[in-house]
Amino acid sequence: MSVKKKTVTRKPTASPASGKSGMAEKKGQHRYEKEASANRVYAHTKKRKIAIDMLERYTGHQVQDFQPQIILTNFHYYTERFNSLISDHFYTQGSAFKASSSKSHKVTIVEFGIGSAMAALVMELVSVIEPKAVLFLGMCGGIHPSIKVGDFILPMGAIRAESVSQHFMPIQVPALPTFKVQKFASQVISSYGHDYRTGMVHSTDLRFWEFDEKFKKRLFEERVIAVEMECAALFITGFASKVSIGAFLLVSDTPLKRGGIKTKASAKKIFRKYTDKHIEMGIEIMANIAAKGDKIRHYRW
Repeated sequence: MSVKKKTVTRKPTASPASGKSGMAEKKGQHRYEKEASANRVYAHTKKRKIAIDMLERYTGHQVQDFQPQIILTNFHYYTERFNSLISDHFYTQGSAFKASSSKSHKVTIVEFGIGSAMAALVMELVSVIEPKAVLFLGMCGGIHPSIKVGDFILPMGAIRAESVSQHFMPIQVPALPTFKVQKFASQVISSYGHDYRTGMVHSTDLRFWEFDEKFKKRLFEERVIAVEMECAALFITGFASKVSIGAFLLVSDTPLKRGGIKTKASAKKIFRKYTDKHIEMGIEIMANIAAKGDKIRHYRW
């Protein structure tokens, strides 16, 4: 006599990790990771589409014009110098930014303005091209007594005293550059025979902080070596957007010293004396990353 086997249909069981019946998460991804990433440009189809449109409109570049290595700058002279140094540059001016790209060097420079809000915006926008690395060539005010105008700084991190980065990461998350980008910067600076400083910088939205006694006292309590306006927003937005970001700063003034606040006259002197080598080293840093860099990025959350 043959025995007919009974087919048993099992009900989907809830996954202990996901808590969702029959719902398998992406391999290796916890549901909290998925929820945290849901509104990022790289995970949000509609937001990414708008970001691409905005990037093209703001820079005048098409997405395909951008190169894998991106330099960010506040100042138009850096863009002009980039164009004068590289013969195959492709320069455009959009509604808000300026951009110039070189296929031979595999580098694009974007001039985005000043401040943390613009820094966070440009990082979100360039994230749509999934760059290999981004380098901010900025200026800062030296705080430590030993620092002088013309010194270079590779920041180890930034105090999040601006108001933008909180929208991208909880306030307890430190604002740190990508180590490997800073490593390439260190190697190039040293190859040029220059020294540089490392330490924490203070990122602020307060432009005239030089006249705020409480603010200045806090700088010494924090042991920062310089003050600037963009690093914290760039580092945090880069981390949130899965973009590797470094910073290479030029000390343009020393506001706590007598006569140390930058003026129109002193700014002209700084641009004549120091900025050419700053942008030249920045281009070489990114060209080296293009040629020698392996996967340079934060841990992939």
